Amino acid sequence: MNARDSNNPATAPVVISSRADAVAPAAEVAEVRPATSVPPASPRAAGVSRFHESARAQVAGGATYIDDIPEVRGTLHAAPVCSNVPHGRLRGMDATAALAVHGVRGVFGASDIPGDPVLAAFAHDEPVFAGETVQFTGQVVAVVVADDVMTARRAARLVKLDIESLPAVLSVHEAHALESYVLPPVHVKRGDAAAALARAPRVLESTFEIGGQEHFYLEGQIAYVLPLEQNQWWVYSSTQHPGEVQHWVSHALGIDNHAVTVECRRMGGGFGGKETQAGHLAVWAAVASRKLQRPVKLRLDRDDDFMVTGKRHPFAYHYRVGFDETGLLCGLDLEMLVNCGFSADLSGPVADRAIFHADNAYFLEDVAISSYRCKTNTQSHTAFRGFGGPQGVIVIERILSDIARELGVDPLDVRLRNLYGIESRNVTHYQMKVEDNILEPLMTTLAGTSGYRQRREQITAWNAQSPVIKKGIALTPVKFGISFTATLFNQAGALVHVYTDGSVQVNHGGTEMGQGLNTKVAAIVADELGIPFERVLSTASDTSKVPNASATAASSGTDLNGRAAQFAARNVRDNLAAFVAGLDLCGAGAVKFEGGQVISPTATRTFEEVVHAAYANRIQLWSDGFYRTPKIHYDKTTLTGRPFYYFAYGAAVTEVAIDTLTGESRVLKVDILHDVGHSINPAIDIGQIEGGFVQGMGWLTTEQLVWNAKGYLATHAPSTYKIPATGDIPEHFKVDLWPEANREDNVHGSKAVGEPPFMLAISVFEALRDAVAQAGGRPQAMNAPGTAEEVLRATSSFAG
Repeated sequence: MNARDSNNPATAPVVISSRADAVAPAAEVAEVRPATSVPPASPRAAGVSRFHESARAQVAGGATYIDDIPEVRGTLHAAPVCSNVPHGRLRGMDATAALAVHGVRGVFGASDIPGDPVLAAFAHDEPVFAGETVQFTGQVVAVVVADDVMTARRAARLVKLDIESLPAVLSVHEAHALESYVLPPVHVKRGDAAAALARAPRVLESTFEIGGQEHFYLEGQIAYVLPLEQNQWWVYSSTQHPGEVQHWVSHALGIDNHAVTVECRRMGGGFGGKETQAGHLAVWAAVASRKLQRPVKLRLDRDDDFMVTGKRHPFAYHYRVGFDETGLLCGLDLEMLVNCGFSADLSGPVADRAIFHADNAYFLEDVAISSYRCKTNTQSHTAFRGFGGPQGVIVIERILSDIARELGVDPLDVRLRNLYGIESRNVTHYQMKVEDNILEPLMTTLAGTSGYRQRREQITAWNAQSPVIKKGIALTPVKFGISFTATLFNQAGALVHVYTDGSVQVNHGGTEMGQGLNTKVAAIVADELGIPFERVLSTASDTSKVPNASATAASSGTDLNGRAAQFAARNVRDNLAAFVAGLDLCGAGAVKFEGGQVISPTATRTFEEVVHAAYANRIQLWSDGFYRTPKIHYDKTTLTGRPFYYFAYGAAVTEVAIDTLTGESRVLKVDILHDVGHSINPAIDIGQIEGGFVQGMGWLTTEQLVWNAKGYLATHAPSTYKIPATGDIPEHFKVDLWPEANREDNVHGSKAVGEPPFMLAISVFEALRDAVAQAGGRPQAMNAPGTAEEVLRATSSFAG
């Protein structure tokens, strides 16, 4: 149901909960309905929990993904030939054995590219195929094309590469020592951190490392390229950025953008892994398709997907922090070493966002942050949900917890002590004012509703009598900036078509990856036209309909595309209003659209009747809409300004237990209070919060990427890489939504929800460290992820 309207941030934020045991007035808890039921009728489409527009088709197997598209006669299949060393000089390739396999049609590499052999990425530093050198184990040197996929994969293993090994840089510390960077270092300062540290009553110094994360989307990377007439190409791509795929393919083929059309109806998950990385497959398939003039499909199997594609960026930190006896921060000197892999990809903006979010919820008066974008001989790391934000947030949360332990006080009190607040403490280290701050009331409300203080006392008592199983608890907040840090991407377009029977079709530049974007956009359009939600159909993303669209990323999919679609629908509505006003001799502003009817002061007609009459009178029934995010700007050289339109807030309380004999851990309880503004679809938003939290929990507990001394990713399959499963979800998992609307003029007063909840899972890691501390271990020795081995190391007598 609708979030409760309130302008009072202290109002109890109970609107809808993800579990029946939520503490909420009965009138405000959404009725639990079976999956086959029809949502209750509502005069509005937005603000109501509605089924995802593809939900029934997905569970029935009727939703089409790229591998479900019927293949055109003559379709061939490609498979990659990958480097087996992390760094070397490519002296030659022998494809004789592969070409001898029945059904193999060709092997294609760098010499077969008609256009630029370097991908059209912003840094222009990544080859389409490895040429003179290979730079990581798994780098694609060529593709084998055959009549069927299994023949192509078998033949690819028969291709012999002659590679002269060269020294490989596999450690971020080694890269930093060698000054091996994909991009220049960045330094951001405010005040005088050195002087503040010198006069601080207390100083802590420490190091910390956090690993990467595999996207593990259910639908792997895939592209299907079809040659059309007159050197035109149709590309089906599982991508978050159809416009970039279009640009990359045309660039590699040496043709204009208009000759390439990219379509994406839906993805089976993306999480950032299909923002740039999907473009590689489309280019490889397109090069082969052009050579053979046949349709070519390229779908990576899971092992190849692991080996070829980039991950979340691993980080290493060194920090010195000053503070007083109350826990107030006095100065911070923070160094971030970012493992970017062999090329820049999106490492620059990822590392920038980590700088932007190194404050999280806290005022940093005297601070110096240095970010080194290190080049290593591994996969080129890329976008992942949070886009550097989690790597920024986790380090300040770790710092505050360690300060609390040093002082012997509750970490929550140290966090509350350092929050952004009044005028003298409401400007970030990058000079953006925090104008919509709800941190203190949100955190204290959650502490009360979750019983945090009482539970901490209970946990202390438990640990005093439990020699083996130790518990821990933590409450951590998140303040996440919403907008692309690259300002030019904060724009969107949409098309709305009203047909003569009153049905409506909307097309926008965003992509659907399961997050419910199309469902939300359809609801926005339905409300703008005053018609039932069921009368609006969202169609596939298509570069021939909405050009130059930004990636569906940065949590801005609904903010951008929803607003553009709203404006397009509003244009059509205004045309109809003017038409009705002419019929009824009234002002267009007096004409209302609601409940499927068009109401003027003198007449009421159905929407269908008005549309049919308007068409007969040659009134335009379709329109485009365009939106650009207001207020944002910043200096890319100093990283100062207003990079974000607004902030999304949230907080989580997590309780865990660890086994001090084995290091095993379990999440026992999770309570979340999250700010989505006035939710467009509460059920979808809660699903995003739950999913983001669990994915973050995986990053910080079990999802460990391990490269061996030869640069080989040893954890390259579900057998060696563990994402959270149903058994990892705590029985008590409660999500509440903060009731206040977005204070900025965002669509329907909503806020973005895709990425911010991911960082709520940092409470899991801090709860693990709390349990380690209560076991007498050394939580400051823990790196992430907090695997069983890491927990055991920190709790053992060898923790030092």
